[in-house]
Amino acid sequence: MRLDKFLKVTRVIKRRSVAKDACDAGVIRVNGLKAKASKKLKEGDIVEIETPVYYLKFEVLKIPHGNVRKGETVNLVRIIEEKRRKWEDLE
Repeated sequence: MRLDKFLKVTRVIKRRSVAKDACDAGVIRVNGLKAKASKKLKEGDIVEIETPVYYLKFEVLKIPHGNVRKGETVNLVRIIEEKRRKWEDLE
């Protein structure tokens, strides 16, 4: 499954267009490398999303087929690390 679609289906990012924009901006990495929205994900891949105020690192546990119910998304990824920074801390 494409990276942008996976991020949308798993509700990590709400819209596929936002996921594509994030990839284009270079804030998403797969296995340590900057990734395009069209990157094909496989089980075991490590995805990192890093912005000035947010950092998320997770492992892909399962690639879904089609849409996924909200409660089932927890079975698709394993969160390794998550950080939130306040805007005041960046000044």
